[in-house]
Amino acid sequence: MRTLYSFSISILLMLLTANVHAQESFSTAIEDNSFFIEEAYNQETGIVQHISNAFYFSKPSKDFSYSFTQEWPVGSQTHQLSYTIPYLSVASGSAAGLSDIYVNYRYQLVSPEDHAYALSPRVSLILATGNQDKGLGNGVLGYQFNLPFSHRIAEQWVYHLNAGFTVLPSVKASLPTGEVKKNLLSYSAGGSLIWLATEKFNLMLEMLMNNSAEIGNNGTIERAAETIVNPGFRFAIDIGSLQIVPGVSLPVAFTNSLTRVGALGYVSFEHPL
Repeated sequence: MRTLYSFSISILLMLLTANVHAQESFSTAIEDNSFFIEEAYNQETGIVQHISNAFYFSKPSKDFSYSFTQEWPVGSQTHQLSYTIPYLSVASGSAAGLSDIYVNYRYQLVSPEDHAYALSPRVSLILATGNQDKGLGNGVLGYQFNLPFSHRIAEQWVYHLNAGFTVLPSVKASLPTGEVKKNLLSYSAGGSLIWLATEKFNLMLEMLMNNSAEIGNNGTIERAAETIVNPGFRFAIDIGSLQIVPGVSLPVAFTNSLTRVGALGYVSFEHPL
């Protein structure tokens, strides 16, 4: 698995830094979300999107995550509102239920209609809807910022970069010595490289690095690092004004002590309001 990890990173970096000049115009292609990475394309005026994303790891315990996201333009493509409702089943089903809901706003700072690249910063409120005692939520109102950047560098190649952070103020933890509260800051960075094999079929390679904070058994803040390498594909099916985009991938997650191989399924529905 380490060989796969190193090879995937090398290919991703090589292609992202390739000296390929953008063309003046491109053929149409799928502009959706990658699976773990945000693409910097807001919803077009009058178009709504519904996204389902589910992934599963079987070792060392059976962990399942599902999320439903709905995105709307507000007045124009410049402004977008969305929400994400996640469901978690962790520790082989010993805890399962609704996790913390995200309410999101994205601003199309640079439009893909005018450039070969796009920039669309997002801010989110994280609502304390998950059960903290079961490990399904954080128990506080949180905040997240993410900066997606997308660049179509050639007729058949596009890449996406993300960088962001999450703030959870005054998270509580019950310890044998009493209750403590800590402000937790987590951050992430990643990218995806997409080969537009045809206008409606894409091969994808994602890499995401998470550095998360949690309260340790002694009451101090501990950090955990995880890297996910995720090869997969997606394709588009057009039925009148409805576009359906299914996708499948095989995420490999690395930590200092563990390597996990999982499965991910994705589907989006996009249609006029």
